[in-house]
Amino acid sequence: MPSSLKHWFQAVAVVVALLLGGTAHAQSAGGRVSEIEVQGTQRIDPGTVRSYMLIQPGDLFDADRLDRSLKALFATGLFADVTIRRQGDALVVSVVENPIINRIAFEGNKRIDDEELAREVELRPRVVFTRTRAQQDVQRIVEIYRRSGRYGVTVEPKVIQQPQNRVDLVFEIDEGELTPVQTISFIGNKRFSDSTLRGVIQTKEYAFYRFLSTADTYDPDRLSFDRELLRRFYLESGYADFRVLSAVAELTPNREAFVVTFTVEEGEPYNFGQIGFDIGLPRVTEGDLNGLVVTETGDRYDSTKVDESVDAITDKLGNLGYAFVDVRPRVERHPEAQAIDITYQIGEASKVFVERIDIVGNVRTLDRVIRREMNLVEGDAFNVSQMRRSERRIRNLGFFKSVKVTNSEGSAPDRTVIVVEVEEQPTGEISFGIGYSSVDAVIGDIGIRERNLLGRGQDLRFGVSGSASSTEYDISFTEPYFLGRDVSAGFDLFRVEREYTESSYSEVRTGGSLRAGYDLAPDLRQSVNYTLKSTDIKDVESDASRFIREQEGTTVVSQFGQTLTYDKRDNRLDPREGYIGQFTTEIAGAGGDERFLRLKAKGAYYYPLDNVWGLAFLGQAGYIIGLGQDVSIAERFFIGGHTFRGFEKAGVGPRDVSSDDALGGNQYYVGSVELTFPTGLPEDLGMRAFVFSDVGSLWNVDASGAEVRDVNSIRASFGVGVEFVTAFGRIRVDAAEPVLKEDFDKTELFRFSFGTRF
Repeated sequence: MPSSLKHWFQAVAVVVALLLGGTAHAQSAGGRVSEIEVQGTQRIDPGTVRSYMLIQPGDLFDADRLDRSLKALFATGLFADVTIRRQGDALVVSVVENPIINRIAFEGNKRIDDEELAREVELRPRVVFTRTRAQQDVQRIVEIYRRSGRYGVTVEPKVIQQPQNRVDLVFEIDEGELTPVQTISFIGNKRFSDSTLRGVIQTKEYAFYRFLSTADTYDPDRLSFDRELLRRFYLESGYADFRVLSAVAELTPNREAFVVTFTVEEGEPYNFGQIGFDIGLPRVTEGDLNGLVVTETGDRYDSTKVDESVDAITDKLGNLGYAFVDVRPRVERHPEAQAIDITYQIGEASKVFVERIDIVGNVRTLDRVIRREMNLVEGDAFNVSQMRRSERRIRNLGFFKSVKVTNSEGSAPDRTVIVVEVEEQPTGEISFGIGYSSVDAVIGDIGIRERNLLGRGQDLRFGVSGSASSTEYDISFTEPYFLGRDVSAGFDLFRVEREYTESSYSEVRTGGSLRAGYDLAPDLRQSVNYTLKSTDIKDVESDASRFIREQEGTTVVSQFGQTLTYDKRDNRLDPREGYIGQFTTEIAGAGGDERFLRLKAKGAYYYPLDNVWGLAFLGQAGYIIGLGQDVSIAERFFIGGHTFRGFEKAGVGPRDVSSDDALGGNQYYVGSVELTFPTGLPEDLGMRAFVFSDVGSLWNVDASGAEVRDVNSIRASFGVGVEFVTAFGRIRVDAAEPVLKEDFDKTELFRFSFGTRF
């Protein structure tokens, strides 16, 4: 019998007993309660029980108040049973207390640990136990497992009695198997096939090769997002009337898999009709804005082009001094002509100020780490461009899987609330690298890095690399906001032991550096550093080049440097669009043995052709000159390996042909062009393919003689590569073949690297 019905019958029984057994006596004696006696309490004070009674000594016996008193005692959740009876002029309240939870345990859970389950349930040790609350916690545990795709989970709460009215509560869990999506079908689609639409949504059909992914397990939240992805896809394809009528997931008869069915209504495709402006700003004409609009009459309707045009107009007007401008596209459909007219309404909006900034979704990362990347603070005048720039800055931290910055109405018409919604991702990294060359065979390195130490945004890295010929250790630490100011500061310590088989000597380099960085302007940053290092050239072979034997010994370098960086990339970790330029100056001579000036420049430009295809242009160059002395071999440039694919490390540039030793050079350049294209495999594998070409040269060494080959001729290579993401990290394989080279250059067949994050 349900507890609520049981309590109702008990209340009725009490009332009937009171009326039948004592009504006459109560009336003849005045019918007043002389005392309330509480029986059965152990932990709870009798006075607490009386405080919940709606009738007190001296009150008349009242059936309604007795009934409500009984319900009030049950509602406290403190008692498993309550009875009220009349004994003469006294009321006797007998209670059976609910037990206290001694401990809570979980059994049978393998996929979700105890700590995560304990955070979800509401019952805790030393809390009063009720079966209702236990069943509610059962539903919470079931929901956790269903969110991870295990719809066959069962949870049974077991109560183990202990002395002193205590109990142990054990949730026995049978996790069941993952519930996959067996079939995804679409109803109502005519323009696009089922296979095309399956590629649009995130939910995938079960396949054996998706064992490292959860996309083929049913997730109701993912299904809701799939509806939005379908809507965006059709709107970008011109179907302005598209609707998702329903998205239904049904279990198969054996309850082992889901069948997902989307019912859609495509409508007819539209083209852009007339494009116009309704400008309410002085000194702004249509001619000022025409070049910013990417929606053209006759083109297929695309909602993203409308958004791009609005953003471009807003930015342009902001640069003209209209910080508070309202750009709204007015859409007018003409179904008979299958055209949509767009009128961009532009007017000066009233000034709006930031009331507050809310940050949600960050569990590990401190609020201040996110807040300090905002270009807007409470009280500032609201600016859309600054809000978008803030979103990009937060995304570039690399701490979050997704970042979304929006604004909503505040407490007044001139107030707005900015909401920063983030989804955290692992920021620790264990990276591995493996390369192969005809000289060193296998080359490996391992690095451990935490880019968000203790959620404070600090960067700590420890790296070790080694091969048959070298070992390198380095430690670096960066505080991005030193002393609470927008200045990053850090240090590096390193020790490199390398045997240059290509140059017949060994080198031990030990030292450290201090560095600081700060913004000069939006997207423009400068860093300064000081480096002190000791370089020991030793173990020079007897048949080594005479230019190397002359430099055997230890030198000390005291060096100052600075770097200017202008970064307009959309993402620093995996850029798809934008560009970056970097210029470095280093000068040595304030103490130490070396005196030189070194200049380096790097740049990259990324251009997306569509969602997968993309072009990347990369380049770097360097120049070093000795100040009153020759540049030592330890400070010269060497290129090859990852800097010039198709050639081994130090495989390009000046060489002593008598000893076959690489000598390095004082000038170099390397340029690369890379085309990214799809592999034709399922998109959820995350695989991308590349075709690339590298071009460069290295020359000008402070050595001369008949045995020295030093030419500035162009070298070039052509290659292909493939990259994909697995549970073990990002894997990339490059194979390159030199097409232009000198006969004394050294080539390399391929490079392979992989890494993982934790």
